[in-house]
Amino acid sequence: MSDDRTREIADGRTTLGIELGSTRIKACLVGKDLTVIASGSHEWENEFVDGRWTYPLAAVETGVRAAYAALVADVQEQHGSVPTAFRAVGVSAMMHGYLPFDAAGDLLVPFRTWRNTSTGPAAAALSDALGFNIPLRWSVAHLYQAVLDDEQHVAHIDGITTLAGYVHRRLTGRDVLGVGDASGVFPIDPATQDYDAAMLSAAQDLIGVPDLRVLLPEVLVAGQDAGTLTPEGAAWLDATGTLQPGAPLCPPEGDAGTGMVATNAVAQRTGNVSVGTSIFAMVVLERPLSTPHEELDVVTTPAGDAVAMVHCNNGASEIGSWARVFGRFAEAAGAPVDGDTVFRTLLDEAADADTDAGGLLAVNYLAGEPVTGVEDGRPLLLRAPDARFTLGNLVRAELMGAFATLAIGMEVLHGEGVAVDRMTAHGGLFRTPGLPQRQLAAALRVPVALEATASEGGAWGIAVLAAYLEHAADSSLAEYLDTTVFGSAATNVVEPDDRDVAGFTAYLDRFRAALPIQAIAATVPGATTRGGVPTEAGEPGLQTDTDADPQQEQDVI
Repeated sequence: MSDDRTREIADGRTTLGIELGSTRIKACLVGKDLTVIASGSHEWENEFVDGRWTYPLAAVETGVRAAYAALVADVQEQHGSVPTAFRAVGVSAMMHGYLPFDAAGDLLVPFRTWRNTSTGPAAAALSDALGFNIPLRWSVAHLYQAVLDDEQHVAHIDGITTLAGYVHRRLTGRDVLGVGDASGVFPIDPATQDYDAAMLSAAQDLIGVPDLRVLLPEVLVAGQDAGTLTPEGAAWLDATGTLQPGAPLCPPEGDAGTGMVATNAVAQRTGNVSVGTSIFAMVVLERPLSTPHEELDVVTTPAGDAVAMVHCNNGASEIGSWARVFGRFAEAAGAPVDGDTVFRTLLDEAADADTDAGGLLAVNYLAGEPVTGVEDGRPLLLRAPDARFTLGNLVRAELMGAFATLAIGMEVLHGEGVAVDRMTAHGGLFRTPGLPQRQLAAALRVPVALEATASEGGAWGIAVLAAYLEHAADSSLAEYLDTTVFGSAATNVVEPDDRDVAGFTAYLDRFRAALPIQAIAATVPGATTRGGVPTEAGEPGLQTDTDADPQQEQDVI
């Protein structure tokens, strides 16, 4: 126990970050040196109610309180002190979705999360009207779909926000969003770092509301004043009444933005890849894209710079399923091993396999996949009679299958002439060093880095953004991350290997050719999906979320 740390906590010189992921809410406390002092978490699950994925707001309150209480307990155990104040606070959460409120502040319909895919007609009409790709997940798509469906609550909407925006408002009383989170509500103009005015006008005419702008939260960039912790907010967060009001809060952000911060990927020509239940890549753009692409979302960094996102619904869950099968085999054989050992053993075997997986093909589609136009997914394992069916090739095929759709989406960026100096990877898949990083470099044909800090996740990322409040007047966010946060951080960079690239290219050709089989497989009776998302839960023994620390289970946006 460090006396200096104890005094730092007691004097209120620490920074608090809270992130609401899809399976865990995590609270993270960092010192002035931005190292993690303590953490706490609370597990929660979305519910499928009346045909939609949701979390009750009561579960938001109890979950955030539980995560904070666990953090305080961890602080007390490790440092013998209970925090009563903070230097700064930040809130982040899974992006997109739909939270409409009336003038009294009451939620009009249950929170509709990013997992809901019922907004196809609205997203298509908005995309056409704006000349800008509007994904199914975005808040404006949910709003317009409610209008198209003639839902009664629309007439009573006073404002909409995201999950991070809601929690921030409970803590501060202010209806604001960080620009990165706001870019999942409505398109942002990087020149003004606010909602695009021309698109607002076009969308307003289409949707038919009197003033669309007044329904949307105020947009702030990293480092701007987003309010302070009110007495009501302190009581909402800390049921014991120990926490005092007054701490400044940074603009609330989405998990994509905190992932960019956690991987030092906010400058132009940088990017990051997050691998979990889903998989997505983000690249900071030097110039606007020449035309809209269905495969690409255009969002922003927390500083307001345009980012192209390739978001794939299917990530590493199928690899986790195979790991669970082999773990059960070891248990049945009388030699049980833990999940990490199973996964490490499988990847070690795959490291020496054929670079093209010996002719095997794995399609990891547990859910539909918009990037490749697949409406309803079915995991597949295919092989020719003369394929080399070995354990190593099986695992390698599954690993390459997890990266295949991302590679297809990234080809669109390459076609736009977008240059990337390197991608930084994060997520539970990269806990096992070696092959996953090497294979991702081959799939994307760019160097792939792993930062020592990336495993701290989004709660740490939003804590860093909160700490940046004191430095925003003196440096840009990119400069702050480069010099203050990551200046001495250890980084492991892997260059694409020519043999791995050739093997993945051959594999990807087979992957594309097999995609029509998905439509046939979906007609076979068996497991079903709900709302385009698989009913199967995340797999034990495999981390699949960027909101968790490296020792605990995770899931993604």
